Amino acid sequence: MKLDLTDRRAGVALDGVLVINKPAGWTSHDVVARARTLFGMSKVGHTGTLDPAATGVLVLCLGRATRIAEYLMSADKAYRAVLRLGVATDTQDATGTVVGRVAETLPEQVAIAEVMNRFVGRRQQVPPMYSAVKVKGVPLYKAARAGRTVSRSPREFTVRSLEILSIGPMPEGTAHLPTLDVTFDVVCSKGTYVRTLCADIGELLGVGGHLASLERRRVGRFCIEEALSLDELAGLADRGAVETRLYTLAAALADLPALHVDRDAVEGLCHGVAVPVSRVVSSEGAWMAGAFVRLLSPDGRLVGIGKAPCSAEELKQAHPGTMIKLEKVLA
Repeated sequence: MKLDLTDRRAGVALDGVLVINKPAGWTSHDVVARARTLFGMSKVGHTGTLDPAATGVLVLCLGRATRIAEYLMSADKAYRAVLRLGVATDTQDATGTVVGRVAETLPEQVAIAEVMNRFVGRRQQVPPMYSAVKVKGVPLYKAARAGRTVSRSPREFTVRSLEILSIGPMPEGTAHLPTLDVTFDVVCSKGTYVRTLCADIGELLGVGGHLASLERRRVGRFCIEEALSLDELAGLADRGAVETRLYTLAAALADLPALHVDRDAVEGLCHGVAVPVSRVVSSEGAWMAGAFVRLLSPDGRLVGIGKAPCSAEELKQAHPGTMIKLEKVLA
C-alpha cells in the first residue's frame, strides 16, 4: 500500500527505533521525509546515510529516540557489495564517469583474494570527494560538483571481516568490457566508505575498480531480515500498528553494558548530577574505560547514558567517590 506524501496523518506519540529496508533511488532523507509524513511528526532522524543507489538497512529514530541516535551510529555495519574490477570511476561507484579502463588481462582469483585479505584490520582511507564529509564547513560533494578537488586527511577505519562470495564476469550484454565482478560480505566500523575500499583494492591490483552495487545488511543489532519495506511501513501506519515493529529506547541500546543504580542516583541524574560508583548496585556486560553505559533504575528503566570512568574489573575496586560522567538524561 502506498500513501500520498501530501496526506499528513494526525500527530501521534511515537518514541523508538524502526528498521527500514531502503530501496534504490531513494535518499536517506527521502525515507525520513516519508516517515514524517506517515506519522505526522517532525522528530524523525536516521543513524547513518546510505547513498541513493544503495539498498538495505536504514535505522530511523522517532521522537525521544532521536536523543540516542549518536550511540547507535557508532555500531559496526555489515554490507554485501559487488566490486567491479577493470573500470575506475570519478565517484568510485557505478553512478560516476569512467576515468580508467584496463585493456590487459585481469588478475587471477588467487591474487584478488590475497589483496582483499590485506584490507582486514585497522587501516586508513581518504574520504571520497563525492561524500558529505565537510572540509572547512563545506561538504566535499559540493566541491566535487564544482569541479574542484579538496585536500583530505586520511581517516582510520577497521574491517572486522571480509568474505569473498563469488568472482565472475559481468552480467550478459557487457562482456565486451574486460571486467570481473567480485561479490563479497564485509563487516566494518563506523566511517568506512565501501566504495573507497573497492577503489583502493582495484588500485592495489593495478586494474582499477569501483563499487557496482551495495546492500547494507546490518547496523549493530538491526538486521536486513527484520527491515520493513516502505509499503509495509505505510500499511502499519494506515492500521495504527507501527508500535508492533518499534524498538523501545531500552531495547535499541540493549547491546551497551548496563549499570543498575539506586533510587538516590536516579533522583540525582534527573537533575544532571553525575553518578558516584557507590550508587551502582550491579552491572551487566564488560567494558573499557571511556565506554558508554546504560544507567538503569532499580525497576530496570533506562534513565540515562553515562561514560564509564574505568573498566568493568576496575569498577569493583574504584574509590566510592569516583564519578560516572552523565552523557544523556532519558528519565
